[in-house]
Amino acid sequence: MKDIPLYEVTKVTNLRDVIKTRVKEFPQNPVFLHKPVKGQGYVPVSTEKYDHDIDSLGTAFMHKVSKGARIAILAETRYEWYVTYLATTNGTGCVVPIDKELKTDEIINCLSRAHTDLLVFSKSKLEAVNEVYGKIDSLKYYVCMDDIDDSRFINYSDLIKEGEKALADGDKIFTEATIDPEEMTILLFTSGTTSKSKAVMLCQRNICKNLMSMFSMLYIDRNDIFFSVLPLHHTYECTCGFLGQVYRGTTIAICSGLRYITTEIKEAKPSCILMVPVMLEMFYKNIMKNINSDPKKAKKFNTGRKLSKFLMKLHIDVRKKLFAQIHDVFGGNMRLIILGGAPVKPEALEFFQDMGFLCVQGYGLTECAPILALNRDVDFENEAAGLPLPGVDVQILNPDSDGIGEFIAKGDNVFMGYYEDPEATAEALDSNGYYHTGDLGYIDKNGFCIITGRKKNVIIAANGKNVFPEEIEYLLSLDDRVAESVVTGIHDEKKDDIIIVATIFPDMDWVEQNLGKDATDEQIQKELEDAVDKVNDKLVNYKKIKKTVLRKEEFEKNTSRKIKRY
Repeated sequence: MKDIPLYEVTKVTNLRDVIKTRVKEFPQNPVFLHKPVKGQGYVPVSTEKYDHDIDSLGTAFMHKVSKGARIAILAETRYEWYVTYLATTNGTGCVVPIDKELKTDEIINCLSRAHTDLLVFSKSKLEAVNEVYGKIDSLKYYVCMDDIDDSRFINYSDLIKEGEKALADGDKIFTEATIDPEEMTILLFTSGTTSKSKAVMLCQRNICKNLMSMFSMLYIDRNDIFFSVLPLHHTYECTCGFLGQVYRGTTIAICSGLRYITTEIKEAKPSCILMVPVMLEMFYKNIMKNINSDPKKAKKFNTGRKLSKFLMKLHIDVRKKLFAQIHDVFGGNMRLIILGGAPVKPEALEFFQDMGFLCVQGYGLTECAPILALNRDVDFENEAAGLPLPGVDVQILNPDSDGIGEFIAKGDNVFMGYYEDPEATAEALDSNGYYHTGDLGYIDKNGFCIITGRKKNVIIAANGKNVFPEEIEYLLSLDDRVAESVVTGIHDEKKDDIIIVATIFPDMDWVEQNLGKDATDEQIQKELEDAVDKVNDKLVNYKKIKKTVLRKEEFEKNTSRKIKRY
């Protein structure tokens, strides 16, 4: 393992420390760039204003609800979301971020299970809130982020004014409220792809440990502009893209939505971004499609890539100039792309690295607040999920002959348990305090975590060997004809054997371009079977796909864009 020093980081023990340290170190550095008026330019928000709004809203909250109250947020990413989060955790009680894409009955379920006292919502969710209203006994207050003339609701702007007046009169009920870093102050509903969501309990020690460890491995500072595109209810974006950026003094440019990425990224000119692999691969696919549309352009690009690689060996970096058009797609200043949420194709990572972007992936779970392992900017492997966070003990449970077993982890970032679910907690956290992730893999000779698949997805072949569907799905994804696939094992009663089946949704752009708009199912099936044959050539016999099923629509996904396998 390479002995590379960690970066120095500021010690924080709670989330109040995070914002107050920033106020002290970077008082005038904008914490956000947002668009109060849709379609108009970005407006900066100073750290001092953000801190003042947190204290104002928190003070108003504590005159409505008792300390320890559960405050839920149901809204798109916007400035008021960020204020509400810290106005809750920094003295009031426990924040409950809700996925805005959930159906109304699921929203009611989450709010009810969390015993929510107060709900902060945006006008865009008014229809759902109207259905929620009056159905949850504990829920006494509804606060709308947008001014609305409805006696049932309190306007967010009015609460800010109430809090400001109280602060001016010397009210310290919020600003001097005690914060216990071991107490549950964040309750997160997982987006489980196969079963009922669990409610993950996190304390501020969990988050602060994650922040300090993460930024000791990957350098980000106040000069960076971070482009926020992922949903904030998800702990990946919330910890790494929000709390982490407040902690490091970075400016967060808020994207108005996925459809605005290409225009607003050029407007904000960010230097860092968090993505899920499907987003990176979309950029990769579109860039390569443009390059390959013209043979002359493709030849010029490939020559440039080879030249750049040669010059890099001589420590001459001309990538930003040589691939200026690709850098322009990301606003011209992008230096760091962080991937998480699912495995990334190594060739996509390598492509963007060759273009001059630092492109690394990490591995996390909501239960780990969320980062468990991370590739460093100075030490990374594209095939790996990353190195374990400093201070976190990551082990392989019951490794097989290939060294593959379940990742288990113990550390200050590991969650408190599942809310009101002792059975699930006992199943996930063992008596020694290790969290059983359900992910399978191994740790290589350099200390990197290599993930091979999910424990619950493993197919046991007739010879007793493990078949990891994710490995086969990855190989299929390398074929241009395959958009999505799910590999399963089906028992063949006649042969008393396990048959490996690949259900594939084809890349319809490829189909239209190569087979025509009127392509028949038989033609598409033949192409997919050819793709499967090419993959089978790379697999040992017990892993080979025996049956190929054509799927005519995308697989159903959860709000994190992960396929619901079952």
